[in-house]
Amino acid sequence: MQSSLFQCWAITFTCLAVFGGSSALAQEPIAAYPILPTGYHSIKVFDSQSRFVGRLLPEKRYWVSIDRIPLFLQKAIVAVEDARFYEHGGVDLRGIARAAVKNVVRGRLAEGGSTITQQLIKNKYLSSEKTLDRKVNEGLMALEFEKKYTKKQILEMYLNEIYYGNGAWGIAQAARIYFDKSPEELTDIECSFLAGIPKNPGRYNPLGKPADVARRRSIVLQRMVDVGVLSSSQLRQQISHTAAPVPPNRAPWYLGLVQSKLVERYGPAVFEQGGLEVTTAMDLGLQLKAEQIVHDSVVKLSPQLQGALVALEPATGNLLAAVGGTSYVKGGFNRALQAKRQPGSAIKPLIYAAALEQGVTAASLWNDAAVSYPQGNGENWTPRNYDGKAHGTMTLRQALASSNNVIAVKLLETIGIPAFTELAAKNGLALHGNNLSLALGTEEVTLHDLVLAYAPFATGGVRTEPRSILRIYETYRKNWFENTTGSSQALSPANAFITTSMLKDVLTSGTAKGLKTFSQKYPAAGKTGTTNDYHDAWFVGYTPHLVTGVWVGHDQPRSGGKGFTGGAVAAPIWERFMRQALAGKPADDFTRPDSVVSVSVDPVNALLATPACPAKREEFFVSGTEPDDYCPMHGGEPAAAPAATPPAPPAPASIP
Repeated sequence: MQSSLFQCWAITFTCLAVFGGSSALAQEPIAAYPILPTGYHSIKVFDSQSRFVGRLLPEKRYWVSIDRIPLFLQKAIVAVEDARFYEHGGVDLRGIARAAVKNVVRGRLAEGGSTITQQLIKNKYLSSEKTLDRKVNEGLMALEFEKKYTKKQILEMYLNEIYYGNGAWGIAQAARIYFDKSPEELTDIECSFLAGIPKNPGRYNPLGKPADVARRRSIVLQRMVDVGVLSSSQLRQQISHTAAPVPPNRAPWYLGLVQSKLVERYGPAVFEQGGLEVTTAMDLGLQLKAEQIVHDSVVKLSPQLQGALVALEPATGNLLAAVGGTSYVKGGFNRALQAKRQPGSAIKPLIYAAALEQGVTAASLWNDAAVSYPQGNGENWTPRNYDGKAHGTMTLRQALASSNNVIAVKLLETIGIPAFTELAAKNGLALHGNNLSLALGTEEVTLHDLVLAYAPFATGGVRTEPRSILRIYETYRKNWFENTTGSSQALSPANAFITTSMLKDVLTSGTAKGLKTFSQKYPAAGKTGTTNDYHDAWFVGYTPHLVTGVWVGHDQPRSGGKGFTGGAVAAPIWERFMRQALAGKPADDFTRPDSVVSVSVDPVNALLATPACPAKREEFFVSGTEPDDYCPMHGGEPAAAPAATPPAPPAPASIP
């Protein structure tokens, strides 16, 4: 039946061609796109170890004149697609008849008999549906097209309009994508590969399966011999050589970031100009591992979930890896860099660090008895713990490890909101809220910015400006641009160390205690985050040399269900990545500065432990802030009982 369709079409078209017909052929200039500049080269991107990552190309389609297209490619295309191109008037009835016979013999639709002109018409004006009406219109329009344009013009249009796979429309894009060249720079061998693509762009492009690509190229070359444009000796020479296409892009999420940084520096025309070699801060190995881990881990939980990961070298500010979702879509939303979501309790370390800066100690005692704050609308806001219960008096260290919400709010109230937001700003995180709900992570942030804010904890309080690009070589000007980065002291070394020591407990006995085995091998600190109604799950953790953050949630915020917490969902993904990132590297611990002292205290009252105390804990203090009194409960000298909570200042006027 399929072969009969071609026979029927041939008869119908012949009648229409004789007795007349009409078409709706558009009149338009031959050069439908900007003319391709000469000597163009792409922007090449490398990782920090000079490994090739990919290329950044202009989205714009370019037109290239037939005189700049190698004659070998012209001959190859004509030989394999339409050998009688220079003889027919737009429709090759002999070719149609030959195709119909072959279809009958083979019992299937093996050949269509379309000419180069017909293919051009179909691509420019018609659909790809296989109907008699479409084939008739295609043929009539091809006849009219051949009256308007010369063969040379039609071949030029065809080569500039045809699809070559992988987003390449036209020979200019194809030459760039597959061989990083302008068309006039292509070798005969490269041309033989490109000529085979239009038959099936998805299968026969140079980045496809090597066996399929090689087979198609052999067909092209043999067809050139058959029609007399290639000799047998030239065929043997061609077959004995091959051409390696430029490898496909990797790390698309990171390449998107580099692209935006280049636009910031050079403007949007940078991709049209090309000619840059960019060395990034990326570790390609870590980037590829991160992409795989995020995809595999998140897809296992629920197909509709999304995830993101950011890994940073805190001492240098180098962004080693950035993954913006479970799978990349060109031009898609990068959840690592662009998505602003509530961080929940992952914001708390910055509040605790701000308290330490004001002289509060990790051993200070706090009580999570319920407290309410007027909102200004006649109602009160009462912060509650994750489990809805009150747990009584505990040290600040214990409160952070267990992620106690009530104590976090009381702590922020005590030190004042400006002290918290100012410290966050020094750490690189801009917060604009002015209410106590900030203690519970209600102001939205990006994963990237939250990871940056944790970095000073790993480096003794030093904040280094982040960077994704290390250097740029401008090949046209023979000029180097080095992207140096500055640093500043965001918090004291003692503060950074003591905050880190508290965050270590999160992994051993707190909300991320599932990471205890990991932390026994690699000294690490971190904090979970879970937002209201289980919308977002976070974990940001670090070792002395690597800070990594993970976010998991839905693009359109909705509950992940009870148990969708930072400790249960995000922390395991963090661990999978960190185990691979740290494999074979020394398990360094954080360096304690001279300004920090360690003393043994009774964990119940946080006073100096006596030999009779049944339990003791080594606690860190900024020198001069350690307790002077011994535990009175177990044989120490009597001491005044510490207040259950610090004095409370007046409540703010409005708490949303």
